[in-house]
Amino acid sequence: MSNSEKIVGRQAELAILEKFFSSRKAEFLGIYGRRRVGKTYLIRNFFKKKTRYFFNSTGIYNAPIERQLAEFVKEISRVFYKEIELKEKNNWFDAFELLTASLQKQVPKDKKIILFFDEFPWMATHRSKLLQALDFYWNRYWSQDKRIKLIICGSAASWIIKNIINNKGGLHNRLTRTMKLDPMDLGQTKAFLHNSGIKLNFNHIVQIYMVTGGIPYYLSRIDPGLSATQAIEALAFTKSSFLLNEFDNLYSSLFDDSEIYIEIVRAIAKKKYGLGQEELFNQIENLSKGGTVIEKLKELEDAGFLISFKPYGHKKKGIYYRVIDEYSLFYFDWIEPIKKTLLSKSLQKGYWQKIQKTANWHNWAGYAFEAICYKHLVQISKALSLSPTAIPNAWRHSPVKNSGERGAQIDLLFDRDDDAITIGEIKYTEQPFVIDKQYAETLKQKIEIFSKITRVRKQIFLAMISANGLKDTVYSEEMVSGVVTLEDLFKSE
Repeated sequence: MSNSEKIVGRQAELAILEKFFSSRKAEFLGIYGRRRVGKTYLIRNFFKKKTRYFFNSTGIYNAPIERQLAEFVKEISRVFYKEIELKEKNNWFDAFELLTASLQKQVPKDKKIILFFDEFPWMATHRSKLLQALDFYWNRYWSQDKRIKLIICGSAASWIIKNIINNKGGLHNRLTRTMKLDPMDLGQTKAFLHNSGIKLNFNHIVQIYMVTGGIPYYLSRIDPGLSATQAIEALAFTKSSFLLNEFDNLYSSLFDDSEIYIEIVRAIAKKKYGLGQEELFNQIENLSKGGTVIEKLKELEDAGFLISFKPYGHKKKGIYYRVIDEYSLFYFDWIEPIKKTLLSKSLQKGYWQKIQKTANWHNWAGYAFEAICYKHLVQISKALSLSPTAIPNAWRHSPVKNSGERGAQIDLLFDRDDDAITIGEIKYTEQPFVIDKQYAETLKQKIEIFSKITRVRKQIFLAMISANGLKDTVYSEEMVSGVVTLEDLFKSE
């Protein structure tokens, strides 16, 4: 197997697929994850050497039912009849009947068959009755055939969750396994790049992660021999750069009326410490309070663009949201403002290198690093030797205007079950972070405000999540009980 075909960094998923295939009964797997995360690559490359009977029908974006059915029948012809032309079908019941008959006639009794319906939500066009047909043929025929391993896959995460995984009709509780394919973490990203001949240190990989968010397809567009700065410039800041036009394609392929989803993400991205539901409703005029808005936020969260949380101790203030999709944050800050320039002509070579010397870059990098940390909470918890039951959260206090009170923000805290709370300060600096006298006073005030407002009586510890470590000073020795570095974030879960 060539390096380009090798499956890297997906050990947990490979274990699930191995059990799925080796099972002695019919299996039904629902797999979802955002666009470009590697779902199709994983399934095709895992199964192509497992069995010669691999049926792979892929939905076509915005295509009518006639085109979807035509491609489905073509795949039946390719897999079972050596591409002999077959009669077209007018509906999914007839198409599944043809597939079922082909399984019975063409697949030996001792051979397993993979039925991989990729981008299934795109196949389910309006009034297509695809779900009803799937319901009928799985329950009536396919679930009784131990040779059959059915995989339903899609990038529209919420559609898969609602209509397949949490189906209330005939498919209710019919799945035998589910899999959410997340973006790669830092350790997996390093392995992926290394497999592609790209050998970079932790700092360079983190900078690439701030742009790509661990999306394998984005990483695959990077050429060996480039620094992080050079790779990002090639990906995003030339006239033909891939990430220039990916943004609109990404959202439109996942969501109907994608503009409102983009508007939601944009509004939340402007608030470094998160945006509450009520404030979101007030900011976006064409959002109305109610189920549809909550559903859109849930869809964005399912797709990995947002994270929701209730700030520690804020029982009455409801849910807050933060953007954790690195590419979206990068696009809003750096590509969108100059997109017209990029489309008309390339920028001067070395643009991104010059940007890295600005205050705006350092502010963005700090925010992006926080998003990375929220995706690596397990690694942070392990590095601090915390119990798996320690609950991660965030906290903020915004004082009433003209009250004279001080506000405070805590990037990350772990509410522990040993009568203690670990407060985490997240810092992205190129050199070891320095806690001087002034910053030590800021930290003490923050902890004091937190204790006063929350009235917490637990022991409070301070930890630093600092990309390049912490310089020893009298203040760090006095205040800090634990340090998490990039090396810790790159460790596997």
